[in-house]
Amino acid sequence: MKSLALDTEFAELLADSHLRLVGAPLVERDIAPADAARWLYEDAPFVLLAHNTDADPRFVYANRTAQRCFEYDWDEFTRLHSRLSAEQPNRDERERLLDDVRSKGYSSDYRGLRIAKSGRRFWIEKAIVWNLVDRAGVYRGQAARFADWTDA
Repeated sequence: MKSLALDTEFAELLADSHLRLVGAPLVERDIAPADAARWLYEDAPFVLLAHNTDADPRFVYANRTAQRCFEYDWDEFTRLHSRLSAEQPNRDERERLLDDVRSKGYSSDYRGLRIAKSGRRFWIEKAIVWNLVDRAGVYRGQAARFADWTDA
């Protein structure tokens, strides 16, 4: 499978879906469109994650900030089922959030407990989760961004 880390079409899907559904730009205005994929992956000051549409969704994207936060490298992240980013007792709450996003398009100001590779637990704060819907209206998964997290 092709890596989406620096894929310009995937970066456009992330940014375009975010703008249409959330109503705010994902990429800083002074970043040229040609540089958006690199900026989102390497320099964005927030965690940016995306999972696919599988019945048990798997991460397909995790920027460098996400990799540092969750302690997984790209290859590990993109083999990880997204439900495993939360511990079992917190998965029902996470699933309710994702169901809400599927029906409404996005959710903002989400707070939830997550777990890193090392077992470190942390709270994500003020997260925005949105559907990835391409310009043809095809549902391609969900994405999340957050800039605030604190160890639990």
